Amino acid sequence: MFKISTLKKFAMFFRTSVKVITITVVSAILIVGAIAFFYKPTYSVTLNGELIGYTENKSELQNKINKYMDGEAEEKIAFRQISAVPEYTLCLLKKGITANDDEIYEKVTQNSTQYYKYYAITDDSKEKVYVSSFDEAEKVVKQLKSKNSVNKNDIGIVEKYDTELKKFTSVEKCVSKLYEAQPQKTVVYASTASSGYVSGSSSKKVNLGVSLIRPISGIIMSRFGSRESIRSTPHRGLDIAAPSGTPIKAAAAGTVASAGYSGSYGNMILISHGNGVQTLYAHCSQLNVSKGQSIAQGQVIGKVGSTGNSTGPHLHLEVRVNGVLYNPQNYVY
Repeated sequence: MFKISTLKKFAMFFRTSVKVITITVVSAILIVGAIAFFYKPTYSVTLNGELIGYTENKSELQNKINKYMDGEAEEKIAFRQISAVPEYTLCLLKKGITANDDEIYEKVTQNSTQYYKYYAITDDSKEKVYVSSFDEAEKVVKQLKSKNSVNKNDIGIVEKYDTELKKFTSVEKCVSKLYEAQPQKTVVYASTASSGYVSGSSSKKVNLGVSLIRPISGIIMSRFGSRESIRSTPHRGLDIAAPSGTPIKAAAAGTVASAGYSGSYGNMILISHGNGVQTLYAHCSQLNVSKGQSIAQGQVIGKVGSTGNSTGPHLHLEVRVNGVLYNPQNYVY
């Protein structure tokens, strides 16, 4: 009797347990189903502790923010720095409420600071010019070395990051600005003129650091250093005959150092091209520029004439480096 009673009790306990488990599982399924029907899993996004929205795809939103910070959205930007990093928390959101990824992205990025990457070329550790790429900076250094610039061993390259984009300079202009010619032995015959002081002349060819073009086309009537009865000293420049009124073009870009009437030169223009390099244009019938004006290479600066000590319409052209006269035919004509 005892064994039968014990078996009956066990059977009743087992049936009761099964019912309880079944009811519990069914209830759980119903609860999960109800939650899934009315809610969806999503992420709440906070910025500085403030709720700014919800996203269903945390990875996609954060990847978009990371690309923005890496500067991929705009050329020349090295990176961006945002004021705060968003935080994500998994939660259940009612199906009637939608995610707002675009608004979250705007709020996260609106107070960012962007940094530009560029390169400074230094001379004796002082920043002189700026270029956008390391390749350009290397080209400047190599050209200065190939031209045997006096300061070639003082030139350096520094990688820079700044919130403001610098004004970049072309490789050619960088070389022109940084180039320093080697000192040359000269024949001194000290001469002063209202067009500028000249300390001597040399028949050697030095590297100007700039390329010159022909100011006019014409016939060469008197060469540099020639001795003629009309002069008491060797010819200081190159005379090119051309019809009166022929436009005269600047041989290189620069700044007008002087423009006006100057004794035997007549109407004269003196242009400085940097690093002590100057070109002079004399006997003009007309001057189209004034002192201090910036000039582009090839710009018309005046017209051929026969003013001053002149035997006929022509252009007298001089090339000067640090006050020393050099043969223009080493560079043009």
